[in-house]
Parts: sequence; structure tokens; C-alpha cells
Amino acid sequence: MRSLIKHLGLATLLATAMPAQAHKLWLLPSHTAVSEPQWITVDASISNEIFGFERAYPVDGVEVTGPDGKPAAVDHVTQMHTRSVFDVELEQEGSYRIAVAKPGYFLMYEVDGERKRGRGNDVDKMLAELPKNASNVKLMEVHNRLETFVTLGAPNKTALEPTGKGLELEMLTHPNDLYAGETTRWRLLVDGKPAPELKVELVPGGTRYRDSQEDWSVTSDKKGVVEITWPSAGRYFLEIGTSDNKTVHKKAEQRRLQYLGTFEVLPM
Repeated sequence: MRSLIKHLGLATLLATAMPAQAHKLWLLPSHTAVSEPQWITVDASISNEIFGFERAYPVDGVEVTGPDGKPAAVDHVTQMHTRSVFDVELEQEGSYRIAVAKPGYFLMYEVDGERKRGRGNDVDKMLAELPKNASNVKLMEVHNRLETFVTLGAPNKTALEPTGKGLELEMLTHPNDLYAGETTRWRLLVDGKPAPELKVELVPGGTRYRDSQEDWSVTSDKKGVVEITWPSAGRYFLEIGTSDNKTVHKKAEQRRLQYLGTFEVLPM
């Protein structure tokens, strides 16, 4: 396979491989903190407007980790036209991690000068089904991690422990202990190791009701730590992206990593 970088600049490839970059992928829980056992509902969508439903994001691989580090109950997983939805049972006191971590592949190639592309999880099948006259074949691994966090009663950090895979946040400040005007400290990790000099982009919800995104960014320091001071109460979308060549499949020469989180900030 010819080099990805030789035939297509990295920036161009990322923009083409991730057409939803103009859009946002996100999870939105109905509650982030509750005082008694109950079910909550989580929406998942892809949209230009933060937390506005436009196109369903598949959540068949949703994983919910309970306060004891074990899987929690998930029910009513449904994909609609503009959103996917599922319920999570909060029955044990403590904090829950709700995540959709989807490794996949993006394939680009040409047939008789016409550019083609495809996505999927079974890369061997994708490559086997390539037309015999395909040329300029380019393969990229894509790892998206969507997360949000919910706490029943007193918070704990068992479910928050990093997995050591892909791009993650180490929650130095508990994600359900965020307040307007206060500063949160998190550490960015790639495959479990601190990730310095990565940009973290933040957008407050409610973009429908204002003229600008009101987004801002912070950058991780040499130890991978970012400090975020929340301007006001509300729900926030967080996005981090990076790339490297630490691919799993030998024919993929680039790996695109994304972390996408939803957090609720409370008033003081």
C-alpha cells in the first residue's frame, strides 16, 4: 500500500476521513447527579448544534461502568432517525462512566480516476471487497471515545479509572463536581501515558439561542494536565483530537484519536 502521507497531506486526509468534524458527536444524559436509585435516559446524536438532534449516532457498543467497576444495567437501546437512546439503571451509590468507544476504519481509493471511500469495523472484509482496479488505496484507523458521567449519591472514582487505550481523560477533578467560576484539572492520556501540548476545545450548550459558539480552548502542559475554568453553569461539550502511527492493523499507516465528552457545571 502506498504511503498515506505521500499521496495526501495529513490535514487533508483528516478533513476527508472525518467529514463529521463540522458536526459533533455527543452523549447527553437526562441527569448527571441524582439522590435516589432510578433509571436515567441518555441520547446520542451527531449535529452542528451542540445537543440538538440531527442524525442518530449508533450506540450498540455502549458500555456503562458502575461504582464498583462492574458493568451496569442498560435497557431500551434504540436508534431513531435523529438520535439514539438508551436507559441506564442507577442502583448502587457512586459514580458511573457511560461510554461509547468505537474503533473503526476509513478507506479511500480511486477507480478509473473517481474517488471512492468507505467506513467499517471489519477492515479485512473492506480490503477484500476492493475492486481489482482500485488504486491509491489509503487506510486510516479511527478511534472515537464518547463519554459522560453520572453520580448517585456520594461520588467515587472507581469507574473513572482510565482504560489505557486510546485518548482519555484522567479525572483529577471529579466530573460530577464541577462549579461555575471554579477551575477543573484533568490529565490527557494517550494509551495510558500523559499527552502534552494537546488542544482541548470546549463549547457550552444552547448554541441555538446565541449568535456565536462562545467556544474556547486550553492546551495540556508538559505533564498532560489541562486547567479549565468554567464561565457559567450549564452543560458543556468537550473535544480533543490527535493522530499518530500506532495502528493495530499493519496496512493502516495513521491512527486518528478523538475524545468527546459531555459535562454539567453547577452554579455556586
